Amino acid sequence: MDSSISPRTKPLYRGTQVVWYILGFIEIALAFRFVLKLLGANPAAGFTRFIYGLTHIFAAPFLNVFRISQVSGKIFEWTTILAMFVYWVIAFGIIKLFLMSKDVSTPEAAVKLDEQGN
Repeated sequence: MDSSISPRTKPLYRGTQVVWYILGFIEIALAFRFVLKLLGANPAAGFTRFIYGLTHIFAAPFLNVFRISQVSGKIFEWTTILAMFVYWVIAFGIIKLFLMSKDVSTPEAAVKLDEQGN
């Protein structure tokens, strides 16, 4: 059976799209957080408060990993950069797991195994 026409191909593709979409949302929100802190945005402003509240759940596990670098009210939040990297790695791993469940023909599997052996 040709793996490109497997009935599982479309759900796998949709699954990978969902993972990349969720990652994109998290990465963009964290990027806003990083830039707002870097530029010294007013934490009492509505938009700033919204972004900090939205991203706190994603940044919280990393908040004490590094010291905060601060110069005249502007914060370089290394932990946000770390969070963005970790979430990208997790999404990449999930995508790889999805792709491992893709149907593969015997000749295609043999070629891939040969490539991995080199």
